Order: sequence, then C-alpha cells, then structure tokens
Amino acid sequence: MTLTAHTAGPTARTTGPVAGDGILRRQRLRESAARTYARSFPIVPVRANGMTVEGADGRRYLDCLSGAGTLALGHNHPVVLEAIRRTLDSGAPLHLLDLATAEKDDFTTALLESLPREFADQARVHFCGPAGTDAVEAALKLMQTATGRRGALAFTGAYHGMTAGALAVTGNVGIKSPLPGGGEVTRLPYPYAYRCPFGSGERGARLGVAYAERLLDDPLGGVLPPAAMILEVVQGEGGVVPAPDDWLREMRRITAERGIPLIVDEVQTGVGRTGAMWAVEHSGIVPDAMVLSKAIGGSLPLAVVVYRAQYDSWRPGAHTGTFRGNTLAMAAGAATLRFVAASGLAERAALLGARISERLRRLQGRLPVIGDVRGRGLMLGLELVDPSRAVDSCGAHPADPRLAVRVRAACLRRGLIVELGGRHGAVLRLLPPLTITDEQVEAVLDRLADAIEAAASADDDADGESA
Repeated sequence: MTLTAHTAGPTARTTGPVAGDGILRRQRLRESAARTYARSFPIVPVRANGMTVEGADGRRYLDCLSGAGTLALGHNHPVVLEAIRRTLDSGAPLHLLDLATAEKDDFTTALLESLPREFADQARVHFCGPAGTDAVEAALKLMQTATGRRGALAFTGAYHGMTAGALAVTGNVGIKSPLPGGGEVTRLPYPYAYRCPFGSGERGARLGVAYAERLLDDPLGGVLPPAAMILEVVQGEGGVVPAPDDWLREMRRITAERGIPLIVDEVQTGVGRTGAMWAVEHSGIVPDAMVLSKAIGGSLPLAVVVYRAQYDSWRPGAHTGTFRGNTLAMAAGAATLRFVAASGLAERAALLGARISERLRRLQGRLPVIGDVRGRGLMLGLELVDPSRAVDSCGAHPADPRLAVRVRAACLRRGLIVELGGRHGAVLRLLPPLTITDEQVEAVLDRLADAIEAAASADDDADGESA
C-alpha cells in the first residue's frame, strides 16, 4: 500500500493549473465565509514532503506555517508514514471511543516519558475531542469541578480556541464580539515588552506581577477566587510573544500560594517547537495541567489534557466525545514524540532559532519597517511597523497591517508560505518544521528579506482570495 497525494482518484486525474483554478472557484462557492488560510494562500497543494509543498500548477513552496505548528517533522515524514502504514496493516481498529488499545497505551507511555519528570510522575491523561479547543474546555471544566469555583484568570493577547469556554479566555475581541457575554474571566496583562501595557518595556513584566498579586488580594478588587489561571508560555496567535522565565515563575508562585490551579496551554509550543520538548522547561515551572494538541498527533488530529492526579475528581462521562480514540493519530504521535527526542530536534530548534533571530535582527538594522524580532526556538515573529509615524510610550512605531499583507503575498510569489498574527495582524510568523535543513534556512531568509524589501518599496495590492 502506498500513501501519496495520488490515492484519491478524482484528485489524481485533475491536477494542473486549469484544474487548480476550478478547485479554488468551487471552494469559494461551496465553503463558508469563515475561510481563513484559503484566503491567504490561493493555491491547491497536491504533494508535500518535508518542508516543500507542490501546488496543482507545479510551483513549489517552502512551508513556514507547518499546519499552524502541527507538523513538527514536516509533511509526510517517513517515521510518521511508517507508523501509519504499520497500524493500518496490523488490522487494528481505527475508532474505539475511549477503550484501551495497544496503540493508546504506547502513545500514553511515550507522552509521559517526554514530559518533565516532576509533573509526569503524578499525572493523569484525559483524551479529548481531537482539537486543542476541546482540551482547553476540558481543562477549565476539570478545575471548576475540582475547586468548586467558576471564574478563570486569562491574559491579554491569549488564544485558546473557538468553542465557548476557550473563546471566553481568548483575548481577540474580533472573534469574541458576536457572542453574548464573555464568561467569568478576569483579564490580566501579558508581558509584551515591545508594546508594554504599562508603557515601560521590559520593566512591565514586574509591574504585571505586582498588579496581578494585588488585584487578587484586594477585598474590593471585584475578583472572586477563580477556578484556574490559563496561559501560554509563548503567545502564538497573539504575535509570537514569549513570556520571561522570571514572570512565569512568579505566576506559578502567585497561583500556588492562593490555591489557584495553573493551566499551561502548550498546543502550539509543545514537542520541541521552542527549543525544549515542552516550553515550561525553560522556566522550570511545574503546572497543574497542560493542554496538548497539534504536533502530538504526528500531523493527525489528537488532543489531551495532562494534569496532576489530585485534581482527578470527575465522574465517568464528565467530559466525553466520539472521536477520542484516533488510533492512527496515537501511532503517529508516539512515533513523532520519540523521533524528536532521539534526534535532538528540540536542541537543534534552539540553535537554529538563535541563528535565524540573529540574521533577522541584522535585517531589522537596515529595514526600519521591521519594528521587532522575537520568539523562541523555531517559533519566531517579525512585527512590521510604519516608521514614518510617531512612536508610542514604549518607543514603538504603529503596526502596519497593510504592509504585512503585502509581505505575505510577496513571500507567496517567491515560493514561501508565512502567515500573520498579533495585534492588528502585523506580525509575520515563522513556524518551520523542526527538520528544516541549513540550506532551507538560508532560502527562507533570502526569500523573506527580498519580499519585505519589495513590499516596503511598492504599493502593489496583495494577492489572495477576496471572496
């Protein structure tokens, strides 16, 4: 059996520029107005290998989106394909709700072996519906059950998903505004040195700690004891904003002293992305729960919550779902976790991330439209600004989302897939696979620099789907 882009008969017979145009046209007619990536990248991928994606028109692209961080090993990695083939050939059931299987047992073993020992030794794993947002829902519900409280502490710039509870703790008002109410959520300032909410740059992290602590202890502060605090070690959709390690340790202290469970959302930062297997390892904090998805499924849908056994107070069926027993994802995920660990890909991500950041800062020195370069490991961002406008209290020029859209389109024309995020959609996000080669690093940097220079000096409209 061969697993390739050609296994589906109609697709195999209709590749090429004309067929690709027809597929895009039908997508616009048939799919919902909520399309996102399809608008940014009007291409029809037909093959993919590693970091390379080939479109129906024969053009090839270097993929720095990686399924929004899902593809830790890139597209169709041999280790992943072998795990899938082996599982299919074994005759193992592909769907079994939450029954015990050898594949689930092996995945759970690989997962717990990869987690920080102090956390994993007393942990429980809950399999959720196959998306990070359901795992966030489960984590919040778990802590509400365990504490008997209802509220949550969340942060500005956060992104935790699209379902009701996850959306309530998300910071983006654009996607929250159509919904009635926002849940019992107290919003705290996330440390964002480039646009500090306190107008004081890096010192703002210390002020944020003091603000959170005093607010929680203020009998007139209006904040009831919450069921949990939820945070990201590096905010992804929020603009690739890494939290300082000292700030994270302070959040752990504040929550521990007040009996507030700490949930860390590692949906995008996990499996080596930030230069450690799990982003919490940089600061050494031990959370009460970790939300995991994306890369843990080896490119297939899978999501779990791992939490301290002391919180395991659910009754059977308290958080359930039909698609919790994705056998193929568990096999692919176990293979991915072990390969990342055995190959030292987290350590390589740290080295490459430092090298790329240095190059990007040199580029920033000659291109004033790059206001900030930040990130951790192979989770990097460039915030694009309008240098002709006055700076704010932190010395940052206003964000330039129109330039960012032009740069994204210019990158695509040069065979590079990058997506936007952050405040005002002005942050170019780089999420290459951990398997990116040195040659591909150079190609990405060359194409990115060329695209930024071209877009900054031109008034051309961005390519992309308009309807």
